[in-house]
Amino acid sequence: MKEYSRKFYNSTAWRKCQKSYLASVDGLCERCKAAGKIQPADIVHHKTYITPENINDVMVTLNWDNLEALCQDCHNKEHHGTEQVAEGLMFDSNGDLVTRGDSI
Repeated sequence: MKEYSRKFYNSTAWRKCQKSYLASVDGLCERCKAAGKIQPADIVHHKTYITPENINDVMVTLNWDNLEALCQDCHNKEHHGTEQVAEGLMFDSNGDLVTRGDSI
């Protein structure tokens, strides 16, 4: 988590929102479920990313329309895609960490 968002992610409001949202989707990854797979969700993701400019906007931070329950693999794909994450390493299309030459 970024430093500017630390207070928000540790807030009671976020913890309650996150917990109730996960319960509303039966604790399952929404992207996996849409693809016909059953996978537990690990993360409640903000579709519109939180920034220093919108961190105090509850329509971004606590609005269920902006939330999505994701497993770790789907969250990694969302945030890391196929970009290089460290010298010679990247996530492949399955969200697995691979050496840059192995991904294609």
